[in-house]
Parts: sequence; C-alpha cells; structure tokens
Amino acid sequence: MIAGKIQNVTTAGLPPVMIDAIAQALAANPAQKAPGGYVLGERLLMNVMCFTTQAAQEKRAELHQDYIDIQILLEGAEQVRYGFAGSERACGEWHKEDDYQLCARIEAEQRLFMEPGMFVVFMPGEPHKPGCCVGDAADIKKVVLKLHRSALEA
Repeated sequence: MIAGKIQNVTTAGLPPVMIDAIAQALAANPAQKAPGGYVLGERLLMNVMCFTTQAAQEKRAELHQDYIDIQILLEGAEQVRYGFAGSERACGEWHKEDDYQLCARIEAEQRLFMEPGMFVVFMPGEPHKPGCCVGDAADIKKVVLKLHRSALEA
C-alpha cells in the first residue's frame, strides 16, 4: 500500500506507469463525470463512484489478483481499512471474471483517513476495506482506477 496527496504523486515512489494512469484519470475530469465505468486504455479502467460511507464492521474487505487498485478521493471523508498481503481471513469464493474476493476480516488491520486530493494504491493480494465512515456516515465521491498488473511488466 502506498498513499499520499495527488499534488505529490511524482515523489511518492510510484512506478511511472502508475503516475501516468493517475494523470490520465485526472485529465478525464472525473469530478465532472457521472458515476460509472470508463475505459481509459487497454489495461486501465476508471470507476467513478458516489456512495454513503458505512461503519467498518458492516463492510467486508476485498482482494484482487490481476488488478492494482488506485483510489482517489474527490469529495467527502473516508476511512480505508487495510492489511498486508496474507492478512485476510475468512474469505468467500473467488470471482475470477470480476477479479475480487470478499473477506470477513483483516488480521492486524490498519487505518488510513482520506480527504479530498489523497490517493491510495493497493497491489494485488493486499486486502482493503474502503468506504468506511469517519464518525457518522457521509456521502463521498471517488475514483477507483483498475490498472492491470501486466502494465508493470511493460
């Protein structure tokens, strides 16, 4: 997991392909886009989401095998729970076509408090539970980029 502020993305230690993916997403002006999925490239998808945060205990963690998650908060405040690769517990079935698995909990769970203009990157195999509330439930708008892991090999 790597997190930071968008204005410092070039100094966050990300590979150039991830910096380019974030630049492509921001150039698409996601704050003005309706919620939904957008194809930005052969190995890059952008999901614009608007939803209400929930208590962490009401949510399940997610895992991916093939896609890197790059999440950018546009509006609101969000808590993201996460763990290290291999810390997921009590996981359900694998949804290969949609590249996700849901898990009941994360061992030694960590917390990240996001505000607009922040990003977080989760590599395949890193469990994460986004969309948790900070205090009371609140509406947020965010972008989730899905970058295929093969982009790192190019």
